[in-house]
Amino acid sequence: MKIAFYCPNKPLDHPHPSGDLVIAKGLRQTLAALGHECEEIVRFRTRWFWKSPQGWTALVGACAEACRRTWMFRPDLWLTYHSYYKSPDTVGPWISGLFGIPYVLFQPMYATSRRKKPGTRLGFYMNRLALKACRHVFLNNMDDLEAMKRAVPRVRIDYIPPGILPHDFQRNEAHGRFVRRKYGLSDDAPLLMTAARFRPGVKVQSLEYLFGSLSLLLVPPEMPFRLLVAGDGPMEQEVKSLARRLLPGRVVFTGRVPREEMARYYSAADLFVFPGIGESLGMVFLEAQACGLPVVALDTAGVPQVVQHGKTGLLVPEDGGRAMAEAVRELVGNPGLHATLAHNAMDFVQKERNLLKNYQALSKSLEELVKARH
Repeated sequence: MKIAFYCPNKPLDHPHPSGDLVIAKGLRQTLAALGHECEEIVRFRTRWFWKSPQGWTALVGACAEACRRTWMFRPDLWLTYHSYYKSPDTVGPWISGLFGIPYVLFQPMYATSRRKKPGTRLGFYMNRLALKACRHVFLNNMDDLEAMKRAVPRVRIDYIPPGILPHDFQRNEAHGRFVRRKYGLSDDAPLLMTAARFRPGVKVQSLEYLFGSLSLLLVPPEMPFRLLVAGDGPMEQEVKSLARRLLPGRVVFTGRVPREEMARYYSAADLFVFPGIGESLGMVFLEAQACGLPVVALDTAGVPQVVQHGKTGLLVPEDGGRAMAEAVRELVGNPGLHATLAHNAMDFVQKERNLLKNYQALSKSLEELVKARH
C-alpha cells in the first residue's frame, strides 16, 4: 500500500529533537517495515502560518507541491500525524479529497477552549475542518480520547499504544563503560541520567524540579551520586547555572546526543530520572526502560501511560521534590528492587510498547480503509 505521509507540526527532517518527532519517524519507519511505501508528501510547517501574508503564500505553494507529488506517487491513502490548533492540517483534507483517497489522522488533538480566544480561534476551526474530513482517527494518548469524541464519532476512533522499536535501545555494558570513561565517571557512585531539550516551559521546569529534588540527597545522610544530563537548547546557560547552584560538582553535561547513540548513554546509567511535568507521553522514558533503567518520575500527565508504577519504575506525587528524592534513595539502596524493576522495564517495552507489534493493528486498519474505498 502506498501512503502519502504528512507532519504539519514538524517535518521529519526538523533539526530540533522532540517526542513528537520521534513518534512521527517511528510511525513512518514501522509502516515501511510492515511492507508499506510511506512517502513524506509535503514539508510545509503550518505552525501559526495564518498570522502573516507570507504564511498564506507558503500554503498555496505547499498545496501545489503536494498536488504534484501526489499525482506522481499515486497513493492509496493520506496519513497525517498530529494536527492541532497551532499546526492544523490544511493540506491533507483538500488533496485527499481531490484524489479521492481516504484521509486519516494519527494523534490529532482537539480543545474546544481554543475557539474562545481570538489568537487561537482560526487555528481551532481549521483543525476542526481536518477532523471532520477524516475517515478515521488513531490516538496514542488516552488522555485525548474524551475531547476527541466531541469532534469525531467514537466508532471512528481507535487507540494504538505508544511505543518504540526496542531493538534500537538495547543495554550494552561495554558501551556503558566507554561512556563512563569518556566523562571520567567511576563505577563507585550511582549514576543517574536524564535527557531533555533545554527550552523554555515544562522542559526547563522539569530540570529545575529534578535538580532541586536531588539536592535533598546532599544533606545528611548524604548519598553519593552523579547525574548525566543529555541535551541542549536555547536555555543551556540557565540550566547549567541551576546545576552549579543546586548540585555543585555532581552534574555532567553531554550536549546533544544523536538518538541513534542514546542507548550507549542509557547503558552507562543506573536510573533514569526526569519529573515529566506536562509530558503528553515521554518517549525517553520508553527508551530508558528498554535499556534496563528503572524510571523515577512524577505521577502526572501522560507519564503513567509509559511507566508502570511499582513494576518498571516509581511514580511519585509533585510535592516539591522530597518524594522523588526518596524514590531515588530507595532504588539505589535496594539492589533487589532495582534488578526487578530493570528486568520488568525491558520486558514491558518489548511486549507492550513495541511499535512493530502495536502498529500491526494500525496497518490492518489502514488496509481495510483502502479496501472499503473500492
